[in-house]
Amino acid sequence: MASRPQLSLLLVFVSFLVLLSSATAHNITRLLSQFPDFSNFNSLLSQADIASEVNRRQTITVLAVDNSAASSLSSLDSDTLKQVLSIHVILDYYDKEKIHNLKRRSTLFTTLFQTTGVAANRMGFLNATKLSDGRLAFGSGVPGSPLVATYVKAVAAKPYNLSVLQISAVIVPQGINGTPLAPFGAPITAPPEVPVPAPAPVDDSTADGPAEAPEASAPEPAADAPEADAPDADSPAAGPAADGDAPSPAEGEEDQKSAAVPVAGCISVGLTVAGALFFAV
Repeated sequence: MASRPQLSLLLVFVSFLVLLSSATAHNITRLLSQFPDFSNFNSLLSQADIASEVNRRQTITVLAVDNSAASSLSSLDSDTLKQVLSIHVILDYYDKEKIHNLKRRSTLFTTLFQTTGVAANRMGFLNATKLSDGRLAFGSGVPGSPLVATYVKAVAAKPYNLSVLQISAVIVPQGINGTPLAPFGAPITAPPEVPVPAPAPVDDSTADGPAEAPEASAPEPAADAPEADAPDADSPAAGPAADGDAPSPAEGEEDQKSAAVPVAGCISVGLTVAGALFFAV
């Protein structure tokens, strides 16, 4: 029989385990019941016994759809419904920040359906792809499957244990449960990128023409005005300066005096000769 100290220690240990389990446990049904827009999806999780699978796992992400999108699941039989819903449960924790910071452009997520042992041809995986316009799109992991849903918003989270993210449409892989079902959502594609026309080649002759034209014909008032009004070009005082060879009045008088000197000398010589001849006779 255990002593009182041992019983006390055991009670403390059990209490600790209870507190720990209550702190880490989550209930997807209770969590989604706070959001009326997901009441149909919440009801289907319980109906297909997926809610209990979610609650007993430690790290989980549920891709939920609103009431409008969930109405498309009402036509599925119970087995197919369970398989389809299990594809919307990712076996890891992804909140808004983590799922938008995926390192690769396309990532395959392992889903709850992969654990059933009946998933074939990568049907137990989800493909998440970043589109060129910034959206995050989802589709089946089956090769060649289209992207049929996009990320809408984060609904609720219990950090690092349970995250609920809303997507725009239900993901139903073709061939699930042996039935060739068509995708429930329209294929998601990024808007085409508008090509930007390359700049036209520049012709050297046409490129140089406009640049040289202003230099040849455009008037420059600041430069031309002084030249037009400069006294050196148009004033009367500048005219004689241009004729550098024209004699000045002083120079004319000197030339006249120098020309008169030879004439007087010739007359004096003539008179001298005439006088000598006269006296000789």
